[in-house]
Amino acid sequence: MHNIRLIARPPRRVESRLADMSPACARETRAFHQGFPLYAPTPLIELRALASRLGLGRLWVKDESPRFGLNAFKVLGGSYAIARHIAARQGLKADEITYAALTGGACREALKDAVFFTATDGNHGRGVAWTARAVGCRTVVRMPKGTADSRVNNIRALGAEVSVEDMNYDACVRLAARQAAQTPGGVLVQDTAWDGYTQIPLWIMQGYLTMALEADEQMQCPPTHVFLQAGVGSMAAAVAGYFALKYVQTPPRIVLLEPTAADCFFRSAERGRIEAVRGDMPTMMAGLACGEPNPLAWDILQNLPCAFLSCEDAVTALGMRLLARPLAGDAPIVSGESGAVGAGALWEIAADEQARTALGLGEDARVLLISTEGATDPVNYRRILENS
Repeated sequence: MHNIRLIARPPRRVESRLADMSPACARETRAFHQGFPLYAPTPLIELRALASRLGLGRLWVKDESPRFGLNAFKVLGGSYAIARHIAARQGLKADEITYAALTGGACREALKDAVFFTATDGNHGRGVAWTARAVGCRTVVRMPKGTADSRVNNIRALGAEVSVEDMNYDACVRLAARQAAQTPGGVLVQDTAWDGYTQIPLWIMQGYLTMALEADEQMQCPPTHVFLQAGVGSMAAAVAGYFALKYVQTPPRIVLLEPTAADCFFRSAERGRIEAVRGDMPTMMAGLACGEPNPLAWDILQNLPCAFLSCEDAVTALGMRLLARPLAGDAPIVSGESGAVGAGALWEIAADEQARTALGLGEDARVLLISTEGATDPVNYRRILENS
């Protein structure tokens, strides 16, 4: 595999934060999201022809591009975290905060001075801005240098104050945190944690459980493998934790995917401790260009994956084309740069007998991929497809 580096190892099970990702938590989270007027489970698409070509039993792709009309899954975490924050502020129980309550007059009055801050490569900030607008609050969003204009404009269209900073994603996170602390009514809604800041990141992780629960029900049989993208690791840890607890006796193998330019989990797995990537992180997988693991996610992901993959951009470009122009009989899927890396990696692994054997990807494998975003950078998406 010329474009992928692979660490394969037996998974280890620990109980540290798994309880926070339980099926019961997932049902509670989905009950909240079901109250949104635009809620509908996103499609789970089975690619039978591609599974046959790759010598697999079954292959599904969870397509998150229709999620609330925002072209990505991230709104699940931001909306749930904001709701839980409001519930705590109002003295309400988690099951008492609904979309109707959030957008009602009492909550709007109580939150009139709140300002939500976040840093984002695009999708998370769009979800936070969308939720903040629904509850009548201001949003301030800081984005790293090199952010595509389309991602900036999508957030501005929701009424947020947006700036593209001359710094990488992790520095934007620190900037947003400082500005939130200095602003009356400021609240940081960030999907990574540090000492003294863990509750909102945990709620964001739990928000992603809605996606895991939907996929689990839609498959109707448990997967043997789940390929998960890691930026800061919050989504991957939530989904991996859910499946580990749902299928305790036969947990699926978790395969973690990162861009080579920002492979902080890959490096951390090599060293057995959190290891950050510093400086610029040039990759078109913008949603995964994060150099510092979320320590809450690391608690789970240092143990559960059977493999860590560091992928060059060519891998996700291949995945984008595979999904957009499928084999005969399979449905096309519009998957963006951060969404398609699993498909590209699976294709390359299937052609490498050693890697295929190490991951147990045989004829009885049932593989779940998650296309976390649609074409959030339409210009680059067209370029990738035209250059096939």
